Amino acid sequence: MKRKRVGVLTLAALALLSVTGFAVGSASAAESGSADAAAHGRGHDEPVIIGHRGAPGYRPEHTLASYELAFRMGVDWVDVDLVPTKDGQLVARHEPEIGGTTDVAKHPEFANRKKTVVLDGVTTTGWFTQDFTLAELKTLRAVERIPQNRPHNTLYNGRYQIASYQEVLDLTRRLGRELHRTLGTYPEVKHSTFFRSIGNPTEPKLVAILKRNGLDRPDAPAIIQSFEVSNLIELHRQVRTPLLQLTSATGAPADFVAKGDKRTYKDLVTPQGLRDIAKYAKYLGPEKGQIIPLDAAGNLTRPTALVADAHKAGLKVQPYTFRNENPFLPANLRSSAEPDAYGDVFTEEAAFFEAGVDGFFADQPDTALESLHAFLGR
Repeated sequence: MKRKRVGVLTLAALALLSVTGFAVGSASAAESGSADAAAHGRGHDEPVIIGHRGAPGYRPEHTLASYELAFRMGVDWVDVDLVPTKDGQLVARHEPEIGGTTDVAKHPEFANRKKTVVLDGVTTTGWFTQDFTLAELKTLRAVERIPQNRPHNTLYNGRYQIASYQEVLDLTRRLGRELHRTLGTYPEVKHSTFFRSIGNPTEPKLVAILKRNGLDRPDAPAIIQSFEVSNLIELHRQVRTPLLQLTSATGAPADFVAKGDKRTYKDLVTPQGLRDIAKYAKYLGPEKGQIIPLDAAGNLTRPTALVADAHKAGLKVQPYTFRNENPFLPANLRSSAEPDAYGDVFTEEAAFFEAGVDGFFADQPDTALESLHAFLGR
């Protein structure tokens, strides 16, 4: 156990050394390799690696530290989940419930704000961003969401604040100037129907931020995501920023469910469904199992027709989420039963590149860029 844990930490340390400019071996070789990997993850002409919530394989997710590390590792895009605050700000959190990603439970002054809500049909108990002002959220500190898989990240518990989307955009611009390349974000509107139902919709706030930051244009370094459909269709009419339709292997969009629409995500990825998506979006973000399903034993099978069908409809395909740890990998690519040890993610990622994807979301951006570099043969 100790030896494998040290191995994981060593890999992470080597990754950090490579992005901070300290070489292992020849400095010129390390710098050349890093620059080459970064160049091949740039833009949307070749497969693109998106830092999923930043670089959460190495830092607590959705923190400025996580985003900065992802950019320094070489990706040009990061995924930013957005939820609103009580005073109308947008903050970067995977979910509005923050009990699992912050130290809010240790703040007695907020004990009475713990409650239970029904979030897209799921009864959820905890503390929710919509009950806090941004100033109050700033008194909290982020913690690692999945410590059983990333115990090394618990080292950083309590060090970082919750970030507003504006702060992420400011960081992105600053690092773009420093690193001499255009950096961008994939803002995701979380739980659109829910927040609209409580009178605190996300979309108007997002539109205002995009316009204020000069991101309301077709070539903007921003791509808006959502698992819902109606809000993306509305946003298509309101902004020129590109859109990405997220889908899941199971279930249905929450807005469809709320309206009694019987269509599911499975319907969205039929040839006709993809043509409908292409009327408002440029990108499709499917769950990776919709592209290469797993068999009964949990191993990769053959690709479906989804990538070809989406390309025929004019959509680029960027699935989610690739992670190095064993529990997130196909069964035959796991190195052991240890939940924090790495398996053979390179083989999984290579299979998706071979299936024709236009990039993907990854928790360990450096690993994903290495896979891309190998695929491109450069």
